[in-house]
Amino acid sequence: MLDNNFPIGSDVFAKVNPGLKLTIRQYLKRIYYCTVKGNSSQKDLVYFERELIPVPIK
Repeated sequence: MLDNNFPIGSDVFAKVNPGLKLTIRQYLKRIYYCTVKGNSSQKDLVYFERELIPVPIK
């Protein structure tokens, strides 16, 4: 059973900072490792699925 809703490479927002666009870099053991969109040199941000919001499709 595949339990992740956000595939690797998809763009998301964190609920705590919805103005910061993130990209899913890796998914391991129910934890998403994200990088800030356009700033790959920054350390990864780590979130659970319930803490992420998908980017709306325009």
